[in-house]
Amino acid sequence: MANKNMAPKKVGMPEQDAKKRALNFYEVALGYTEEMAVEEATRCLDCKHKPCIAGCPVNVQIPEFIQLVADGKFIEGYKKIAETNALPAVCGRVCPQEEQCEELCVRGIKHEPVGIGRLERFVADYAIKHMEAEDIKIEKNGVKIAVIGSGPASLACAGDLAKLGYEVTIFEAFHTPGGVLQYGIPEFRLPKKLVATEIDGLKKLGVEIMTNMVIGKVLTLDELKEMGFQAIFIGTGAGLPKFMNIDGENLNGVYSANEFLTRINLMKAYEFPKYDTPLGQYKRVAVIGGGNVAMDAARSALRLGADHVYIVYRRSEVEMPARNEEIEHAKEEGVEMLLLNNPTKILGTEEGWVKGMEVIKMELGEPDDSGRRRPVEVKGSEFVLDVDAVVVAIGQSPNPLIRDTTKGLKTQSWGGIIVDEETGATNIEGVYAGGDAVTGAATVILAMGAGKVSAAAIDEYVKSKK
Repeated sequence: MANKNMAPKKVGMPEQDAKKRALNFYEVALGYTEEMAVEEATRCLDCKHKPCIAGCPVNVQIPEFIQLVADGKFIEGYKKIAETNALPAVCGRVCPQEEQCEELCVRGIKHEPVGIGRLERFVADYAIKHMEAEDIKIEKNGVKIAVIGSGPASLACAGDLAKLGYEVTIFEAFHTPGGVLQYGIPEFRLPKKLVATEIDGLKKLGVEIMTNMVIGKVLTLDELKEMGFQAIFIGTGAGLPKFMNIDGENLNGVYSANEFLTRINLMKAYEFPKYDTPLGQYKRVAVIGGGNVAMDAARSALRLGADHVYIVYRRSEVEMPARNEEIEHAKEEGVEMLLLNNPTKILGTEEGWVKGMEVIKMELGEPDDSGRRRPVEVKGSEFVLDVDAVVVAIGQSPNPLIRDTTKGLKTQSWGGIIVDEETGATNIEGVYAGGDAVTGAATVILAMGAGKVSAAAIDEYVKSKK
């Protein structure tokens, strides 16, 4: 057993140089070496009460996998994570560990917490590279389950049900599975080959994936039931973008972050002209918003060749919902933060293209319902920002298609499907839902947790019908 490492800080993560990486779509963080991983793993105190586990939505046995890493048993460490987490390579990169497992780490009380996310990423990457393919034999029970969407919630639900012997079919609207992992998160944060590898793992469990299947148009939920599916899970995410409803949002050169990132990640705009999705013609880009999606859009715009990229956010950096790591990476790469500013109008040319954006300065007032201080306009402070493209990244809501084509399905006023919190059950018998389709845009790991909850509930439901 390795000696404990009482260093106050995490082992640093190697990264691409900021100036170089701002010009390419290769992954920014380069990952730990074996030696680094062992060194970081020995910082874990293996606490008796294991508080970090309580912060993990999918209940990864964190101290156990870290101890295996400390002992140099990397494949075993991966297998320990995989017992409850179907997407370790993904979660090791995009989970907000600092707000979940690492926030509860005892080492973090006085110093930096153990780098749980970095270690998860390491063992996942190591397993992909070194672990031999295993012949998985699962006895199927003949019960068909339909899963709508192929994002994190759906993948987690499908994986758990497949392991239990169910015949699971995923129906994906796009031509490529992965949901937000595929179209929403840039290559430099989450390489798509890793997403494909994780999805291949599900296929080996017997999960069938049907693409170009827009449920609500190609098939309805009632028709799926008629086809013999005994339960349905809805994990369609939150793909409907929100806009500010200001003048000029219909101009050429204005994009929702959803469209902008989909054109880049799924349609390979960064490989133009190999793929006919041009986005690199814009030289001065404003991204409205302060979340992770806004950072992804801004950093992508830089990599497409923009000379100036601005984040326009109506509050201060303290209130930004984006991860600190993403904010720092964006600033290192040259994104300019225009904080305490809010757009009021997008200006256009006679030909209908963006030529600027009118912005007003803000100051922070009293806290609002979210607990953050409410931004208040500073009268007379308007100015024009010289930009030729605007990306709106102020949030997304669930697509109404399934709601509108499923008689009686209860939803929130803003579109989220109403479910039982303990099971994910909707008001329609045999139909479950989870992830962003229920909560609105949230994190990958929370969506996965919801998918696992529904998988267990679906298993109980099917058994109760026998």
